[in-house]
Amino acid sequence: MPCNLFSVLPDANPASPEWIDALLTRPGLRIERIVSTGQASPPGFWYDQEEGEWVVLLSGSAGLRLEHEAQTRVLAPGDHLDIPPHCRHRVEWTDKAVPTVWLAVFYGP
Repeated sequence: MPCNLFSVLPDANPASPEWIDALLTRPGLRIERIVSTGQASPPGFWYDQEEGEWVVLLSGSAGLRLEHEAQTRVLAPGDHLDIPPHCRHRVEWTDKAVPTVWLAVFYGP
């Protein structure tokens, strides 16, 4: 039976945690659906991952900051980027009115 990436989306609530669903896990590969509803990285927090992450925004919008860049990247549906291992990054904001659905592909190291 097929699954749909847009089924069972939570109502927007920044006080709730993000939803993270593991869609596929294989050695050296993990694919997750992440649903954000107004969440952001805590102040001063930076992700610093052992693995690479290719991410595409499917719905909603978000501000993603890479530590080595001066400006926050504003992501809209269809925007994607590859975040290399140990590239420190953070989510500055996600849409508070519409669920932001991410598809994240983690690979390596």
